[in-house]
Amino acid sequence: MIGEIAALTTALCWAVASRMFQILGKSFSPLALNFWKGLAAAAVLFFVTQWFYPDFTLTNEQIFWLLLSGAVGIGLGDTFFFQALNKIGDSQSILVAETLAPIVTALFAMAWIGEWLSWQQWIGIAVVILSVDMIIKLQKRKAVTKFEPSGYLYAAGAALCQAFGAVISRDVLTSSDIDPANASQIRLIGGMAIIVVLMIIRKDRWLPKAENLKQTWVLFAGATVIGTFAALFLQMLAFTHTKAAIVQTLFATSVVLSLLVARVLGEKVSGRMAIWSFVALAGVAFLVAAE
Repeated sequence: MIGEIAALTTALCWAVASRMFQILGKSFSPLALNFWKGLAAAAVLFFVTQWFYPDFTLTNEQIFWLLLSGAVGIGLGDTFFFQALNKIGDSQSILVAETLAPIVTALFAMAWIGEWLSWQQWIGIAVVILSVDMIIKLQKRKAVTKFEPSGYLYAAGAALCQAFGAVISRDVLTSSDIDPANASQIRLIGGMAIIVVLMIIRKDRWLPKAENLKQTWVLFAGATVIGTFAALFLQMLAFTHTKAAIVQTLFATSVVLSLLVARVLGEKVSGRMAIWSFVALAGVAFLVAAE
């Protein structure tokens, strides 16, 4: 149960932080926002790992794989997703990425680490994915129509990167004595390296542009603690205790949990969305029970 709870809490962190990052996106470029939140999270993780976690033993090969999982899953994965957002919009990007990621993760986990799922777990995954897809379709903004075929390739690429990062992380976490915090830190270093290279190549803007910079940085700090530091730690904790495909599926419930956040903020949630949210929760319950 620890892994499932950590995965669902990660999804909740993303649902809350996404609202904050959406506001910050008006001041930061996508890569700059990714860079600063990664840098801040790395600083916090360094303090946590130095004071609260014991030493661990990793081979050079395991360090390499963790760095690579961060470079691909965090660096390239986020970049592909940002490209998809620009070309086909948020609803279609999330639809493709969140549908493919759990399935590709399951297949990759079977091939890489021999992690097989029961037929009950496949049913639970199917119910959750279907529910999330229906909610995304109901949320689709009809006023804005974007269609560039390459956008779907970028969204699929983001899903593949997520799957790769998920399975490699679980492989290292289950075959060594490294803790989730140190694993998160190493993955983040790999992701940051790719982001810095991309920013230099693209000559991107490093600092935000806003009328009230102090308020912007305060909001950034809150979003980073919730959406990057806490989410990364919980993500690694989830992969330590639960199968990669199940964790990736539970991450997709961030779409469902975002409706809860919207309701708390006083926004209206349609009856059809509420129904599909309950179906998704039923799928989660079935998935957890089948573990």
